[in-house]
Amino acid sequence: MTRTEILEKHPPRMENVLLILHDLQDHNPRNYLSKADLEQAAGYLNTTRASIYGIASYYTLFSLTPRGRHIIRICRSPVCRMENDEDVFKALNRLLNIDIGQTTPDGLFTLETAECLGHCDRAPVMSVGNSIYGGLTPDIIEAVIRDYREKRQRVRRSDR
Repeated sequence: MTRTEILEKHPPRMENVLLILHDLQDHNPRNYLSKADLEQAAGYLNTTRASIYGIASYYTLFSLTPRGRHIIRICRSPVCRMENDEDVFKALNRLLNIDIGQTTPDGLFTLETAECLGHCDRAPVMSVGNSIYGGLTPDIIEAVIRDYREKRQRVRRSDR
């Protein structure tokens, strides 16, 4: 879907800016808002680039730098911290060999933190895209990562 098609899905009103930015980011293969995305959104909404940049840089769900295909967020809420979120980070670091804010060399995963993912009853918690995984142990984390990697392999084979 092109930028123009994405923009035209939404009436050109500022109240739609978050929907527009999410759509633009979601349709970018590198999972971020490019300078061209911001400029075209500003033009479409008849506002300044600075205004759009301010919105995009304020919200943590938006990124202005390229990221992996799957964004993994570790919950850093007090409840998750009490339930050993450090073990979650250590397991992800071991499996992916990246730190917070980094992307795996294959471009599949980016590791980020979130202040709260809203699933305290399942702590510790992480999200991968829109999916939430709770009651995390190193074994569960390894199974989740393996599943995403295997899905990628199945997609690659089907493209041949």
